[in-house]
Amino acid sequence: MTSSSAAAPDEAPEGIGLAAFNALPNQRARELLLDFCHAGRWAAAVADGRPYGSMQELLARARELTGEDAAEALAGHPRIGEAPAAGQSSRSRGEQAGVDGADGTVRAELAAGNRAYEERFGHIYLVCAGGRSAQELLSILQDRLRNDPATERQAVRAELGKINDLRLARLMGARERAS
Repeated sequence: MTSSSAAAPDEAPEGIGLAAFNALPNQRARELLLDFCHAGRWAAAVADGRPYGSMQELLARARELTGEDAAEALAGHPRIGEAPAAGQSSRSRGEQAGVDGADGTVRAELAAGNRAYEERFGHIYLVCAGGRSAQELLSILQDRLRNDPATERQAVRAELGKINDLRLARLMGARERAS
């Protein structure tokens, strides 16, 4: 695991533990949180809620995502199957590793599905991609294209919550997401 002192200045540390997270200067905590979830109000609320007595307390606060938070956070995520652009979290690349080995047909279907999703809902398709294959991500995308806008907004918030849980667990050094 990487300690906070070994991480590059622009790279979030992993495995720092809850006590170290609680002790971070507020601005640094917000920066780390914004790297996970590009939503300013959310990052401020989670940072300002410190100190947390347990991982469960931290995750409970982190799950308090508004619709506005989710809309803002979408800018921090690349399309499924695409490399992160400037200003997007590089963590997505590793989380989407299941797409890397996909054949050209599945990759083309994902690209077409991403376009159809964006046309239908007006934003990128967001899913917690960690540990999922390209085919599984495509299947989920095809299912979610059937959602009405209100249902899809809820799905996006739920998926963003899962992504945040995983990223916070890594930051704290937890081996798996606390649910």
